[in-house]
Amino acid sequence: MLDLRRLQILRAVVTSGSVTAAATNLGYTPSAISQQIAALEKQAGVPLLERVGRGVRPTPAGRVLTDHAAVIARHVADAETALADLRAGRTGRLVVRYFATAGAALVPPALARFHHSHPGVQVDLRVSHPEDPLPEVEQGRADLAIVVRPRTEPPAGTRLIHLLDDPYLAVLAKRHRLANTARAIDLADLADEPWVDNEWPAGPSRAIMLEACAAAGFSPRFVVESEDYATAQGFVAAGLGVSLIPRTGLGSRHPGVVARRVRRPEPTRSIYAAVRETSLAQSALRDLIDALAHASD
Repeated sequence: MLDLRRLQILRAVVTSGSVTAAATNLGYTPSAISQQIAALEKQAGVPLLERVGRGVRPTPAGRVLTDHAAVIARHVADAETALADLRAGRTGRLVVRYFATAGAALVPPALARFHHSHPGVQVDLRVSHPEDPLPEVEQGRADLAIVVRPRTEPPAGTRLIHLLDDPYLAVLAKRHRLANTARAIDLADLADEPWVDNEWPAGPSRAIMLEACAAAGFSPRFVVESEDYATAQGFVAAGLGVSLIPRTGLGSRHPGVVARRVRRPEPTRSIYAAVRETSLAQSALRDLIDALAHASD
């Protein structure tokens, strides 16, 4: 295999027209340049230079290798530029996974801010599985996942960066007996109500809701099953039950419902950006996290 460094030395000799001039340009001694050319000729199996007066010129084989060395130099320069752009966050691709309500409340304003400062960075954005998106980050299939704080510690090498705390609100039909109260509603006041479910059964958000109800001394009696907040609000508006929905899930409020603060306890889900520790070296990823934090304020 031809030595790339020796190819560039050959190119310097051919370009300058002499071993001495090439040595001066490269900061080597003429004998060191001659040794490298001799070693390259041994690798190539043919002479690469011939003497002309006080200088040298390439043989046909030397011209071929010089031309290829020029192409290699351009490719290396392009690679260095591309790498510098990537390090500076001017180009690249980030793979981001998010859950639906984070997509509505956090991701659009964060991406608008991010793209303004990083127009050359492509963001691959997809909804993640609600049960556990962390393996995608851990296994390198995603650079960042927006997650509800998991019940267990994240995998080694994965960092959780807090974005916001998202309290649950009681969602009631406008004609509900508690709809006109100005105070926060004790969660126990909803113990005997029919409930509209709105969470994936195995997701962390549902566990937060059920644990809060248990702390208030009851288990909710679900009469309607729904896996999204908009649909749940429709059932609540029709008077079929009450529901607990995070504040970020009420961006599009159904006209037939009201939302009231809950206390004793106040269930809250904490939303984080999950990233690999090693990925934080990417300036574009750090800036995207900053944009998400800004959208969370």
